[in-house]
Amino acid sequence: MEESAIMQRVFWGNPVGNYVWCLGILLVGILFRQLISKGLSWLAYKLFNNYTSEDVGFKKFLELLRKPFSFFIALVTIYFAFSQLNFPIHWNIGPIEKWGLRMFLMRVMQTFIVVSFTWIILRIIDFGGIIFMQKALKTESKTDDQIIPFVKESIKILVMIFSLFTILGAVYNLDITSLIAGLGIGGLAIALAAKESLENLLGSFTIFLDKPFVIGDLIKVGEVEGNVEKIGFRSTRIRTLEKSFVTVPNKKLVDTELDNLTNREIRRIKFDIALRHNTPLSTIQNIINETREMIENDPLRFDEVSVYFYEFGNSALIVRVIYFANTAIWKDYMEMRERINYKTFEIIAINKAEFAFQTQMLLMDRTNQEVP
Repeated sequence: MEESAIMQRVFWGNPVGNYVWCLGILLVGILFRQLISKGLSWLAYKLFNNYTSEDVGFKKFLELLRKPFSFFIALVTIYFAFSQLNFPIHWNIGPIEKWGLRMFLMRVMQTFIVVSFTWIILRIIDFGGIIFMQKALKTESKTDDQIIPFVKESIKILVMIFSLFTILGAVYNLDITSLIAGLGIGGLAIALAAKESLENLLGSFTIFLDKPFVIGDLIKVGEVEGNVEKIGFRSTRIRTLEKSFVTVPNKKLVDTELDNLTNREIRRIKFDIALRHNTPLSTIQNIINETREMIENDPLRFDEVSVYFYEFGNSALIVRVIYFANTAIWKDYMEMRERINYKTFEIIAINKAEFAFQTQMLLMDRTNQEVP
């Protein structure tokens, strides 16, 4: 009886029992939040169980969903915990139907719940994108590698727009139809302010339709050269040859001259051999003939080979070498260059010629020296 009486005692407008329920719900939510989050993640993962592989399993799904589910559970816990309590009557807080602190807190809580639920959906979309991308990588076509990220980002944008309308309409009771209709002039102002973003968006559609490059291509735009790793709505991410990430706006990729190096099946190589001025003419002729023959016998050589005594330099005799590599693969191209360079070095060494270095000759006039 004493325990029942204690539970019925009222403090700040609420019996002790209500405080106990509030505290109990908070403790359960805090202690079991991770476990509940993992359980909900497992139930959601079952929807994708037939489409996943060993590379993309529950561990990756849990990694994506753990934080949004934990946030959602925390909000729900707080909502149900404090719903057990009532504001004291002497605070004169109005009902939830009228504007005041009670309505404000309720709408803030509902807003956060919608945001957390949207966060969960966005992460599920990301997981679906990973699954489809894994399947796309197994195909020979690069088109699907480009379509999947584009479609994924499109769906995510639509989900966020729907979430925003849900908050404005269902939570704050705004007339969405009137709101959209009233965005005529305002929408024009926003469009002018977001001119760059809209141009980048149109650029992404141009890249998607014209396909000047696809994911994985080696491209050069301006001073940036590297492999395309992601094509987004606003920009394209390029992994440079130095292994750094460069983000290039799509507008620039459309408006600027772009060189798709992957589509270049033939690569031109040019270099100069600088020989000393005292190199005999017969030695120069031997180096030219042997270098030309060596390149012509290379398995990746394409078309004619040009090796000529090019010019008399200020500090060297220049032999210019021009040839073409019949490959679009960067590794094979670099290996051919290295192979040709090694053999050219051997030819020069065998002919006992020497490379020239930039030098200057200083002549001193001694005719005006004073005679003692």
